[in-house]
Amino acid sequence: MARLVQILLPLRDNEGQAFPQSLYQRVSVELTERFGGLTAFTRAPAEGLWKEGGGGTARDEIVVFEVMTETLEANWWRGYRTELESLFRQDTIIVRAQETTLL
Repeated sequence: MARLVQILLPLRDNEGQAFPQSLYQRVSVELTERFGGLTAFTRAPAEGLWKEGGGGTARDEIVVFEVMTETLEANWWRGYRTELESLFRQDTIIVRAQETTLL
């Protein structure tokens, strides 16, 4: 069974400044080299909403990068998530995986 891994990356830092396109290009190259391809949803940013501790709602525009893999190397993904959190100056970057059936 194949795994679909999705990475949700913010378009802006915590001060509202747009990240340079070179960061997304770097991620694209790294994932393509490691997994042989990727799908990037970058044209129409998705919107993330979540409740903050003070009762307010936070909002973020994100892009989604996806790769397919036969095996899920959880330790590698945890390390890569930590690298992305540093690169994008985020407390948390969402990296999620799900089993998928190719038809």
